Amino acid sequence: MNEDIKIANQKLPLQGAGGPGLIAILGAGESGVGAAYLAQKQGYNVFVSDFGAIADNYKKQLQDWNIPFEENQHTEEKILIATEVIKSPGIPDKAPIVKKIKEKNIPIISEIEFAGRYTSAKIIGITGSNGKTTTTSLTYHILKNAGLNVGLAGNIGKSFAYQVATEKFDTYVLELSSFMLDDMYKFKTDIAVLLNITPDHLDRYDYKLENYAASKFRITQNQTANDVFIYCADDAETIKGMNGRSFAAQVFPFSIEKKIEPGAYLDKDNIVINVHKENFQMSITELALQGKHNIYNSMASGIVAKLLDIRNPILRDSMSNFKNIEHRLESVGKVSGISFINDSKATNVNSTWYALESMTTDVILILGGVDKGNDYTMLKDLVKQKVKAIVCLGRDNKRIHDAFEDDVEVIVNTYSAQEAVEVSYHLATKGDTVLLSPACASFDLFKNYEDRGRQFKQAVKEL
Repeated sequence: MNEDIKIANQKLPLQGAGGPGLIAILGAGESGVGAAYLAQKQGYNVFVSDFGAIADNYKKQLQDWNIPFEENQHTEEKILIATEVIKSPGIPDKAPIVKKIKEKNIPIISEIEFAGRYTSAKIIGITGSNGKTTTTSLTYHILKNAGLNVGLAGNIGKSFAYQVATEKFDTYVLELSSFMLDDMYKFKTDIAVLLNITPDHLDRYDYKLENYAASKFRITQNQTANDVFIYCADDAETIKGMNGRSFAAQVFPFSIEKKIEPGAYLDKDNIVINVHKENFQMSITELALQGKHNIYNSMASGIVAKLLDIRNPILRDSMSNFKNIEHRLESVGKVSGISFINDSKATNVNSTWYALESMTTDVILILGGVDKGNDYTMLKDLVKQKVKAIVCLGRDNKRIHDAFEDDVEVIVNTYSAQEAVEVSYHLATKGDTVLLSPACASFDLFKNYEDRGRQFKQAVKEL
């Protein structure tokens, strides 16, 4: 092997050849490209490798920054000389290149782990099977309204690494997926929030819920007595996971079933947040986010806010004027008195349960996509109560038919967002809601859940 390997006309020293060494980055999406920029800024030699095609905007960024990269392949002799590998959260450990990196004992970390080395900002980390994007966005909204110098990153917005390289935020609110947490080792959150644990992505965890739960609890690793862990006291899997684990941090639970102090609870129709000295109360009717699941999300964000001494009037205003994120129970509008709601981000059964639970009208439910071994049993009662018809949107809808054929009279197959919207519109009557809440991943017919949601919204506009 040559002393140097030429990549895109740049020479990269082999491991041990002096200098800071080579960081190889697997995946050239938002996370990978941001990590590449930060690594280069910190003086590392960087090589980015994506097994698929790289989107034009990310390719241009890498070219502008003069960072060598490849696409549609992983060239092993270029990757296996790295001193460290930063892996995109979407790449599973069973990928052949990841196995080979591990055989070489090259450390594999996440972009979050890497970026965390280069910031002293306060870190608020939020995870959970459901509600984490909403809670992260709401928390950021509250802190920004309060005048804090705060960044939003993780599974949402611009990459954490890119912001660490280009911004000087005092605080970050990070949405952390289990895949990100899996490759985090020394990273520490000052405030950790665990919203809930329900079966999701079990194909990445040997189909064992306890493995997935262990991944979620990594958000508390490295915490000290000066840090905080916020969790839902009503979530059975969270409580089960806490048994046998010790937590160095101060704990603040939240519940809608029982009174909890310190922490947050529901008193009749009022959220009560009691943290340290100050008590905050707000009627759930004033919350911008409605539905039982959003009471939990608002409680978690509210505890974070009070721990950071956000004043009550700012907290109240922020919780009442927050606009939810795109593709999460997003109101698309009304046509002939029929409401259309885009909940394309609901890629698991539990998310769809939350969406149905918050509906107050009869529903035409659009379900389907790539089924991750879904158990639809938890939806059956709500489907019987609220759903007039199910419109399947996916290539293989057999499991949806099998699950609900005794619960609804009409189940129709469709194969595009436009067809699903048109069929739903004809099945609905004035006052009904057409709800896209698929409970499945989107990759059979769409690029991703955003693409599915946008095609749905476009189809509604064209009615």
